[in-house]
Amino acid sequence: MGPFERRLSLWVMACIVVGTTAGWLLPGAFTTLGGMELASVNLPVAVLVWLMIVPMLLKIDFAAMRAVGRQWRGIGVTLGVNWLFKPFLMALLAWLFLRVLFARWLPAEQVDEYVAGLILLGAAPCTAMVFVWSHLSGGDPEFTLSQVALNDAVMVFAFAPVVALLLGMSAIRVPWDTLLLSVAIYILIPLAVAVLLRRALLRRGGTPALARALARLGPWSIAALLATLVLLFGFQGGQILRQPLVIALLAVPILVQAWLTFGVGYWLNRRLGTPHCVGGPSALIGASNFFELAVATAIVLFGVDSGAALATVVGVLVEVPVMLSLVRVVNTSRGWYEARG
Repeated sequence: MGPFERRLSLWVMACIVVGTTAGWLLPGAFTTLGGMELASVNLPVAVLVWLMIVPMLLKIDFAAMRAVGRQWRGIGVTLGVNWLFKPFLMALLAWLFLRVLFARWLPAEQVDEYVAGLILLGAAPCTAMVFVWSHLSGGDPEFTLSQVALNDAVMVFAFAPVVALLLGMSAIRVPWDTLLLSVAIYILIPLAVAVLLRRALLRRGGTPALARALARLGPWSIAALLATLVLLFGFQGGQILRQPLVIALLAVPILVQAWLTFGVGYWLNRRLGTPHCVGGPSALIGASNFFELAVATAIVLFGVDSGAALATVVGVLVEVPVMLSLVRVVNTSRGWYEARG
């Protein structure tokens, strides 16, 4: 990492403050930006996500994708953590914190919806931002792409049944337009751009041309991440300042879930002998959330002003800071991970 990337946590905190303050002082501007949506997918954020992940997708040697099956341990750990552990852990933590430990400080009539929102968040594994976390932790980009693609395929079939089971509802109305459009916007379009651009660069100037392009695009990727933070916190600036206690209490089970899920995935990968460049992103993919799908589903099921929608929005607010903390753990624990004996 360069000097700017090494101080990324400081820039993240600055963007959180700037975004929250701007959202409070300029609500009209952020309302306009927030209204630029297609099937609950915010288009300005989508553009910033493209700027974030296209440079990372450029690094992928698609001819090497055939060898990814050798990393079946990392793939198996991520799938198991995402679908057999994480949603049920989130349901348990939501019950423990919101119904028991924090019950006296939360509006009683909203607790059920808060719990539902956290369950929706825990059942939606991340799609786009995992490329950022994998890149920052030195992860294998071919493995990351394969794992994300497999997660998306499983999500189409597993999301509704898992949520229905945990919410105790007979039917869940999944916003399929949001789910499918998100996969197209966050994966298929930037992937197509990266494939075409990589081929053009290699054809024109070979590996040196590709390296020069990656060096030029790298700063844009980090800048897009920071701009995304300003937007996300700007969209919710009023909520944060009006309900700081509720926001803080809802954040606790989300943070605990992220750390526990990551810890289990990272430990399992280490025990199974998975290489660090696969074990790191495998654990990070398991810990992160597909908050766009969670927010859209909460709005469909409970309404835009519901406690469930608010709980999923808190997931949006804490996603980047908590995942950056886990990236730091991956980077600083590499010696311990590779000394497994």
